Amino acid sequence: MHELAITQSVVDTVCEHAAGARVHSVTVEVGALCAVVPEAMQFCFELVAEGTVAEGACLEIRIVPGAARCRSCGAEFGLADLILLCPCGSADVEVRSGRELRIRTMEVSETCVQPVAAARTPR
Repeated sequence: MHELAITQSVVDTVCEHAAGARVHSVTVEVGALCAVVPEAMQFCFELVAEGTVAEGACLEIRIVPGAARCRSCGAEFGLADLILLCPCGSADVEVRSGRELRIRTMEVSETCVQPVAAARTPR
């Protein structure tokens, strides 16, 4: 289950960039050709985020479909797996999308610090 290691890296990166602020949500793009099971990644996120600033955060996983272009005939076509074969029969194929694995967005709390005098003023 490589999803655990991938998700640990995502949480580590998000926590580092959050710089101590509470993380509320994270959006990750995962290419369909990466062999990542979204449900497993979701499960792992809850486990590895525990005890960090990302604990309780929502993880949104967006699947990027696989796409390729044939260098022989120029056709562009979708890829459901890593069998890189153009409908024309050529194996001279360039993968254009589907291998992505990136953190797209993260939502964090903005720290609101009150001046010391304002915090002590009676109401």
